[in-house]
Amino acid sequence: MSLVRFVRDRGLTAAIVATGVALVGAYGLMLWLGPAPTTHDFVGPPRSGYVLHNYTMWAYDVDGLPNFRMVSPHLERREGDESLYINTPKFLLPSKQPGIPDWDGDSLYAWVDKTGNLLKLQGPVYMHRPPYTDVKGTPVPETTMHTSEVTAWPKENRMLTAEPVKIVQGERTMTGIGMRASLNDNHLELLDASHITFPPRPPKPAATGPAAARPAGAAARPGQAG
Repeated sequence: MSLVRFVRDRGLTAAIVATGVALVGAYGLMLWLGPAPTTHDFVGPPRSGYVLHNYTMWAYDVDGLPNFRMVSPHLERREGDESLYINTPKFLLPSKQPGIPDWDGDSLYAWVDKTGNLLKLQGPVYMHRPPYTDVKGTPVPETTMHTSEVTAWPKENRMLTAEPVKIVQGERTMTGIGMRASLNDNHLELLDASHITFPPRPPKPAATGPAAARPAGAAARPGQAG
């Protein structure tokens, strides 16, 4: 019996055998041409998730100085994610400058990345700074800020938002949409639709003395027409 007739009479069996040989060859070619298997640098067991209630958290920079403090009734670190999810936090951002008080405030939610370098204050955000006297001896009144959805970098004392902002400093009010702020040098920039309201200036005191008694029009001199 010839090979051709044998294969023809057993076509299904021959097809299965040929397919198996092709698959084995393709797999071997893939292993030969494919990249080397990746190595895992993970050392130690995975960190599990956890929940904290009524806690106080401090974050510090590389010099051991505090970046921010946060107090909240509920914190959750979800398994597989090293970031923190926080409910109704109250926070404090140190000014890092002698003589300038810290900012304190609260928000509806907060999120902190695993490095502690990025902080998101979500929902309505309120911030407050007490009055103080600057290095020139000028009094700086109390400052409050109302906004929402703030992204902050605590190590750099910077913050950013694209939402409406209202800032009240003493009798001066500033509003706008979008804000950039550097708390280290007290630099604040409203990005759009900015408006500033200053208190009215007090009226000047009325003039007194001989000059006040002088008539509005000078009298005619002798020998001249009035």
